[in-house]
Amino acid sequence: MIGCTDVEKTKKFYNAVLGVLGAGEPFEHVNDTGQTRLFWNHNGDTFSVSQPINGEPVTTANGSTIGFKCDSPEQVVELHDVAVANGGTSIEDPPGPREGSMGVMHLSYFTDPDGHKICGIHRPG
Repeated sequence: MIGCTDVEKTKKFYNAVLGVLGAGEPFEHVNDTGQTRLFWNHNGDTFSVSQPINGEPVTTANGSTIGFKCDSPEQVVELHDVAVANGGTSIEDPPGPREGSMGVMHLSYFTDPDGHKICGIHRPG
């Protein structure tokens, strides 16, 4: 779960981005103190966003990255492009292959509207 400032803007962003991966509409829940939370469920995984329960402004975690597994190198690029088209910001190198100790992986990096760092990742094989 990550924090969000504007629930409707965040919902629109992640509906588009997670739609690339096949996720549907989120389950929406308003807790007892009035904060709205959104839960996307897909392939046994859950991703959620929430208005901060403590009433403080949303902050991002320095050094943190949330990764979404993609089915192909093309989906890594599509995830990135849809994110940018819906209010995200492209960061780091352009989407594409990266050589590392685990072999070649296809990666894309972007931030969501609140500044959370997100990665699309595909490991061939």
